[in-house]
Amino acid sequence: MTDANHTDPLNKCVRLALRAYLDNMGDHDVHDLYALVMEEVERPLFETVLQHTGGNLSQASRMLGMTRTTLRKRLNDYGVERER
Repeated sequence: MTDANHTDPLNKCVRLALRAYLDNMGDHDVHDLYALVMEEVERPLFETVLQHTGGNLSQASRMLGMTRTTLRKRLNDYGVERER
C-alpha cells in the first residue's frame, strides 16, 4: 500500500489513516470509533476554515454549509476559539 499524498482525494487519505489506526490497535477492542473520527475530522476542519476566513463566522458557516448557530455550538463543543 502506498502512502497518501497531497494529490489524493480526501476520502483516500481518511481510508488510509483509518486502516493504519485499526492495524495499530491490533487485538485491542475499539469503541466509539465514529465519535473519535468525527472529533478528529471536525475540529481541524473548523479550525482550518476559521483561519481561512479570518474568524468570520458568516463566511465560515457558508463554506461549511451550516448555520452560524450550529457552527458556534460545534466550536463551543470542541473549545475552538475563533480568530478576531
